[in-house]
Amino acid sequence: GSGPGVLLSASAIGWYGDTGDRPTDESGPAGQGFLADVCRRWEQATAPAETAGIRVAHLRTGIVLSDQGGALAKQLPIFKLGAGAPLGSGRQWTSWISLRDELGAIAHCLTADVAGPVNLVGPAPVTNKDFTKALGRVVHRPTLPIAVPGFVLKAALGQFAEDGVLVGQRLMPAVLERTGFSFQDADIESGLRSSIKGSHHE
Repeated sequence: GSGPGVLLSASAIGWYGDTGDRPTDESGPAGQGFLADVCRRWEQATAPAETAGIRVAHLRTGIVLSDQGGALAKQLPIFKLGAGAPLGSGRQWTSWISLRDELGAIAHCLTADVAGPVNLVGPAPVTNKDFTKALGRVVHRPTLPIAVPGFVLKAALGQFAEDGVLVGQRLMPAVLERTGFSFQDADIESGLRSSIKGSHHE
């Protein structure tokens, strides 16, 4: 019988661990830590499909911007109160993608000649401080000038603070760009506006 020709495996940029300030594409090394370990094992589990001759792409997704779920949905109520603030140093990089570009990129990977890791992130990662300012602008609210200290985040979020909030991830979508994918939301403000209901034309 004719089996599937392609397997798109959902992974995450957690694979890279903390990349600091270094712009990193799909050729970057594997990171350390719990999330990196989970992603690495998850990707390794697709080996039988590759052996069977199926084209396998590992979709390493960044922070998907949506007001319906994920990190942005949790932050929105705080920002709408005018209480949004940078997290930790605020200097850590955030690799984000708008929901419509995430869906477009997945469709692209179905048909484009891509195999192996694909970073599903927008072309312009931002520092947490710049993300905070942009989100404040989009919801028309001031943001607090002081950051939430790292130890508070660790107490509240535990391991997720260590692995997810305080690490810097400056990932670049080299494979998507090389294979001709075009982003609808190339900068953070556009990404936030397209992802937050009611903020499109304000």
